[in-house]
Amino acid sequence: MLTGCARGRAATLFCSVAVHSPFNLVLHATVECLVSVGLDSKNTICVWDWRRGKVLAAAPGHTDRIFDISWDLYQPSKLVSCGVKHIKFWSLCGNALTPKRGVFGKTGDLQTILCLACAKDEVTYSGALNGDIYVWKGINLLRTVQGAHGSGIFSMNVCEEGFATGGRDGCVRLWDLNFKPITVIDLRETDQGYKVARGDNSRGLSVRSVCWRGDHILVGTQDSEIFEVVVHDRTKPFLIMQGHCEGELWALAVHPTKPLAMTGSDDRSVRIWSLIDHALIARCNMEEPIRCAAVSTDGIHLALGMKDGSFTVLRVRDMTEVVHIKDRKEAIHELKYSPDGGHLAVGSNDNSVDIYGVVQRYKKVGECIGSNSFITHMDWSTDSKYLQTNDGSGRRLFYRMPSGKEVTNREELKLVQWASWTCVLGPEVNGIWPKYSDINDINSVDANFNNQVLVTADDYGIVKLLRYPCIKKGAKFKKYLGHSAHITNVRWSSDYQWVITIGGADHSVFQWKFVPERKAKEAVHIAPQESLADSNSEESDSDQSDVPEMDSEIEQETQLTYRRQVYKEDLPQLKEQCKEKHRATAMKKRERAPGSGVKLHFIHGYRGYDCRSNLFYTQTGEIVYHVAAIGVVYNRQQNTQRFYMGHDDDILCLAIHPLKDFVATGQVGRDSCIHIWDTETLKPMSVLRGFHQLGVCALDFSADGKRLASVGLDDNHTIVLWDWRKGEKLSAMRGSKDKIFVVKINPYLPDKLITAGVKHMKFWHKAGGGLIGRKGNMGKTETMMCAVYGWSEEMVFSGTCTGDICIWRDMFLMKTVKAHDGPVFSVHALEKGFVTGGKDGIVALWDDTFERCLKTYAIKRSVLAPGSKGLLLEDNPSIRAISLGHGHILVGTKNGEILEVDKSGPITLLVQGHMEGEVWGLATHPHLPLCATVSDDKTLRIWDLSPSHCMLAVRKLRKGGRCCCFSPDGKALAVGLNDGSFLIVNADTLEDLVSFHHRKDIISDIRFSPGTGKYLAVASGDTFVDIYNVMSSKRVGVCKGCLNYITHLDWDKRGKLLQVNTGAKEQWFFEAPRGKRQTIPATEVEKIDWSTWTCVLGASVEGIWPLISEVTEVTAACLSNNRKVLATGDDLGYVKLFRYPVKGKYAKFKRYVAHSTHVTNVRWTHDDSLLVTVGGGDTCLMIWAHEPEGHREFKQCDSEESDIESEDDGGYDSDVTRENEITYTIKALSTNMRPMTGVKPHLQMKEPSVDERQGVVR
Repeated sequence: MLTGCARGRAATLFCSVAVHSPFNLVLHATVECLVSVGLDSKNTICVWDWRRGKVLAAAPGHTDRIFDISWDLYQPSKLVSCGVKHIKFWSLCGNALTPKRGVFGKTGDLQTILCLACAKDEVTYSGALNGDIYVWKGINLLRTVQGAHGSGIFSMNVCEEGFATGGRDGCVRLWDLNFKPITVIDLRETDQGYKVARGDNSRGLSVRSVCWRGDHILVGTQDSEIFEVVVHDRTKPFLIMQGHCEGELWALAVHPTKPLAMTGSDDRSVRIWSLIDHALIARCNMEEPIRCAAVSTDGIHLALGMKDGSFTVLRVRDMTEVVHIKDRKEAIHELKYSPDGGHLAVGSNDNSVDIYGVVQRYKKVGECIGSNSFITHMDWSTDSKYLQTNDGSGRRLFYRMPSGKEVTNREELKLVQWASWTCVLGPEVNGIWPKYSDINDINSVDANFNNQVLVTADDYGIVKLLRYPCIKKGAKFKKYLGHSAHITNVRWSSDYQWVITIGGADHSVFQWKFVPERKAKEAVHIAPQESLADSNSEESDSDQSDVPEMDSEIEQETQLTYRRQVYKEDLPQLKEQCKEKHRATAMKKRERAPGSGVKLHFIHGYRGYDCRSNLFYTQTGEIVYHVAAIGVVYNRQQNTQRFYMGHDDDILCLAIHPLKDFVATGQVGRDSCIHIWDTETLKPMSVLRGFHQLGVCALDFSADGKRLASVGLDDNHTIVLWDWRKGEKLSAMRGSKDKIFVVKINPYLPDKLITAGVKHMKFWHKAGGGLIGRKGNMGKTETMMCAVYGWSEEMVFSGTCTGDICIWRDMFLMKTVKAHDGPVFSVHALEKGFVTGGKDGIVALWDDTFERCLKTYAIKRSVLAPGSKGLLLEDNPSIRAISLGHGHILVGTKNGEILEVDKSGPITLLVQGHMEGEVWGLATHPHLPLCATVSDDKTLRIWDLSPSHCMLAVRKLRKGGRCCCFSPDGKALAVGLNDGSFLIVNADTLEDLVSFHHRKDIISDIRFSPGTGKYLAVASGDTFVDIYNVMSSKRVGVCKGCLNYITHLDWDKRGKLLQVNTGAKEQWFFEAPRGKRQTIPATEVEKIDWSTWTCVLGASVEGIWPLISEVTEVTAACLSNNRKVLATGDDLGYVKLFRYPVKGKYAKFKRYVAHSTHVTNVRWTHDDSLLVTVGGGDTCLMIWAHEPEGHREFKQCDSEESDIESEDDGGYDSDVTRENEITYTIKALSTNMRPMTGVKPHLQMKEPSVDERQGVVR
């Protein structure tokens, strides 16, 4: 029996290596090791370092069941296990467990060994099934102590005084250290305990566990009892705990006026428990298993429904029988007294309810026969005139009492009030049912009308509290765990202070303290009372939300998905699949890669639209942040950037080491990885992979810098705690079904951490290989966007989506402070105070208690300093990141801007890029180092490509755009928009010159004719290319006949011919200005002098398409002005350089990874000195320096690798080829190897000393 709601802190959690649950656990007394035995088919034995939650060794235990395992306390690396007809002696050496089987010889019979204990000099004592003690020396049976017990010995315990054994005979025997008998304690002679004979099944008392320490012995029995025996007074064992046993426990009733609970079980006993003393006060044994119970309204009678179809009524005061009646053959599952005490309703599995008159000595006076399935629940009306029933088929029926006539007219029931509500069906309890559940999943319900609360118990061992009535299906609830399997019944106590639940298979009675809502709130505002803390483990599984309406930005962010159809790590497998198909082509000589290459020079952009707190000052005063797949280190004095290029997909989070010299970044990926790298050398210190799927969305270092916490993008948002230098996972646990935005390790206690996110604030502590989490006690659930620890280990401050700062002590919400209008996206802790930033575009400085706002800074264009590297797009942009250092506040915005706020007021714009929405439109100026971009964010921008690296001009558009082009003289700029219209604007001022709207679908490409720029070709998703006379501002021709949307356009040098590519991979030719279609042979196409080449189809670019072109597209191409190098961008984020012309399939190339997803456009500048690329999803503009042939500084960026290796690469010597093809895998023995994570210690860089690394004072 469990009484009260005891709390305990788990020290360690394990994920068992065994397939099934661990059966036995034994700790080593001196070494911090634990040994466990699993219930899998091999009864696997695991040795754990329990503090770290790490498996040190594992081995198959035995083919038959293992009953006991023990460390040899005198030989630390020795273990002994025993079980069905075996005993094994194990040696632990390194990570190997080696067994030797015990030799029974002729000294004793081979039989099942149930328990054991180790002694000095390699002696082991074991208890056998026949009651003998077997004494072992090494692995050999030395002698036997016959008849130690009358039958099987289930438990053996060793202590300083000697040995204690307990057996099926109900006796405990004490032995000295040489195993000479001392005394016998016969528990069968005690007056207490459950040992009644039950006919032919008489089993008596059986001892299953013994613990001897000093003068006291604890004894556990098979019948759920715990005795304490004082050795010097061993004739008087004291019963300290008891419960039901055997079968299942179903019957539960509470006294109507007293704090008493009655239970009855398949063990045939009925028991009365005191809810005040938490003790058994009466017990009576019946002839049949008991399935239900009810107490009369005056508290005098106790009715018990039996499994054989009978029911018995007892007097509560002395448990004497009043009446025994058997009218049914099937089990009685439910019975209830009427509120006036006049009748007893008895529901059976015979599908009927019988009504008995209490005053008439329980004479049958009515019968309800409307159900076609077994009766599960019943409730009387307050006037005792009606009865409602539920049955196993999910029907709810009503009867008129006491006759039992069914009521079919529901109008008659409209004003009926029910005395209790224990039914699981009905409009008042619709909300108790999860969305997808069987009608019999919920076993019991009870309503507390006073507090308008409903408690339920279900087949999954979960107790839930809901509001009553709960009409809407899938209502919100709090859930409580404790029972191991199905909970069969639940009831409120008469005074509604307690909830009583009983477990079917676990035989236990739980008593829960009910804390009303008002008391729970009072507990929060005083010191956190552990006894009043709510123990709910998780939030409701309902989608019906009672939280405030979510902010549009947050709602948009929660709907983002980072899943890819093809991940870069899929490429080797895809190439392998394609190799056979293209084997013949691979043998042909392929075009070699170009001699020149490119090197990443500068990136315009910052990832702010879906990330937060990803911007920091380094130790040297540089700024580190991320965009696309690049970690950027920006020198604000010199306006230069350095890049960490170890990632190959979107970086979603960034954390900085406490000493500001290392950075951790996490990326998107099928098997996503975390890189820890040095901001000075840009070299990786450790790479952690093999645990997170889909991506890593949050990171944080511990205050000592030794640990790193990470959160994954999998469905459970798994949290992992790492020793990052060793690449070792310390702990892991499922975080939340909803998105987690932030993780923070406690700076004072590195074993504690917090996570915050959508409807989520959780406080965690490390427990071995796991993490134990508790939800923050805050009443109404809110979405948390940021969190930080305060001035002590228990103080936490979090920012909500409604603009409040929540102040927590441990897991209790102390108070809230209104900080911003709209969500608080970032909070940063200072030595004395805090800085916050929100959607309202305000940076606020606070004191250390959030009592007073000391200063605010509004991000406005009017306060922008003259040295800014661009133009602020709008006032008060949403702030996503804040960091302090070097006398400034660093601010990152949702619009892709990084600003530096001087504490005296001026704001300097350092970096900016496009906002959320894909960037496709790109054009370079015909004479100047400028480029133009247009994006789905509805902006057109002009960028300076010279060393000043800034945005020169910006214009907001009415619609997003996908293409743009400068006129040949550079004075005009044409822009195609997503609604089918296009503009021609002044290239300097971006003011309109002319606009047209002839198409409904997106304008996909736009091109001025060469020379004077007389004509403008405009391609649309409508499959047409319109040709306009720029001088007359009229449409003069339409190119028709394409079967799919237009993707690319190019003019010939005369301005007379257009080549067109479509989404169906067609190449078409049209004559200007009328748009007449022309058929030109492939040989002639090569002879045409094209003004530009941005098309991706044709014989001269055949080799740009990769081997896996079925799953990836080449999205963009651009030929250099010297006609030697063709640059391409593709769906996988690769920028490639080819030697032009690219004839023949699968040409060799140089490949560069920087963009995270698809590269949407590439363009060379007028003098070929720079290559400019834009990324679709990563929204950034990248500038690459073109390095001439022979220049090798760009070695780390370029890649000579190609999709297929061919014989012209040199091939192999025949012997080498043969050896290369040998496989050493034995198929019958092959197993999947566990992937290793991190960087091995001997490969890691030496950690600098404290003197070498200048510390930063907290």
